[in-house]
Amino acid sequence: MIAAGKAAGGMAVQAARECRQRLRGGIVAAPSSVSVEPPLEAIAAGHPVPTAASELAGRGALQIAARAGVDERLLVLLSGGASALLAAPAEGITLEEKQRTTEVLLRAGTSIHELNAVRKHLSALKGGQLAAASSAPAYTLAISDVVDDDLSVIGSGPTISDRSTFADALAILERHGGLQAFPDSVVSRMSRGAAGSIAETPKPGDVRLALGQARVIGGRHDAMNGAAGEAERLGYRTLVAEAPVTGEARHTAVAWTQNVERVLGADGPACIVSSGETTVHVTGSGRGGRNQEFTLALSSALTSIGRPVVCASVGTDGIDGPTDAAGAMADSTTVERAQRLGLHPIASLENNDAYSFFAAIGDLVKTGPTGTNVGDIQIVLAA
Repeated sequence: MIAAGKAAGGMAVQAARECRQRLRGGIVAAPSSVSVEPPLEAIAAGHPVPTAASELAGRGALQIAARAGVDERLLVLLSGGASALLAAPAEGITLEEKQRTTEVLLRAGTSIHELNAVRKHLSALKGGQLAAASSAPAYTLAISDVVDDDLSVIGSGPTISDRSTFADALAILERHGGLQAFPDSVVSRMSRGAAGSIAETPKPGDVRLALGQARVIGGRHDAMNGAAGEAERLGYRTLVAEAPVTGEARHTAVAWTQNVERVLGADGPACIVSSGETTVHVTGSGRGGRNQEFTLALSSALTSIGRPVVCASVGTDGIDGPTDAAGAMADSTTVERAQRLGLHPIASLENNDAYSFFAAIGDLVKTGPTGTNVGDIQIVLAA
């Protein structure tokens, strides 16, 4: 068994109970310490930037895959965060160079699809390479943190064929910071790969992956349906907005205000639930995360609403960016309360400092790590 991601602990423990004596061994890579019993080994690895422990977990996963025989099965349990928690830099690339590359792309607001395309081509296990390293067929169960539940993107698809190419990855570097922003070895590998000098990741139809199976067992729709069910139990008329919330957080928030207008037009208590994953292009020196920035951008639009309304955007993993908050909430009094303290939403937004803004007025949402990750969820309530 190889389990990696924010839900790795819970998934591995339950799978071990089901497998019982059939389980020969395995590795569990999670963002914090988890309690597992032999023959499993747990490693607290790094996220969102891989650490030395992430590389230890990644190399261990490759060893487990290589040891599995043709008469055995390789059970791979993936959840959000697996890309950083399970790392094995490709030949000629150091962990530090992967860290630097990841940091630049994160600050540039790179989408998860683009980020993982680069990761696959700097890795010895992502993009189907973990499954290709094993004689045993890989059976993958994934809890999805990507809006379209694309198995090739979840955890960078270590057991799934990869449609992206070195040329794609090189173009992503050029778009997000320019080649000069990345380590020379990374640019060199991408260039050589694009020229055909380095073997590509396994593509659709690769015989090494032919016997594998994979499916998504949880995702953002489960979170939305759970929230909607609870809202209905509390007496709200509830609507689930199916379209994913994506794009630059501060811009997407403006378009999302249509959901506020929809609850304002409803009779009685109303609730709208949406989900997705936005991005933030960091240019300021403040603190925050995409959910906090989304809510901050939304706050100004709520100032003139006559009906009691509250909006929130939170990460289902309980972690929003490099902060201790899951997200934030805002209502029609948010801007006024902040201005009394000398804070202004536009200035805070320009400095990417949503955390300080919401901390000052007591509107951060803090849940602590939840042990899973199915993206972000947004909720608007009208009394």
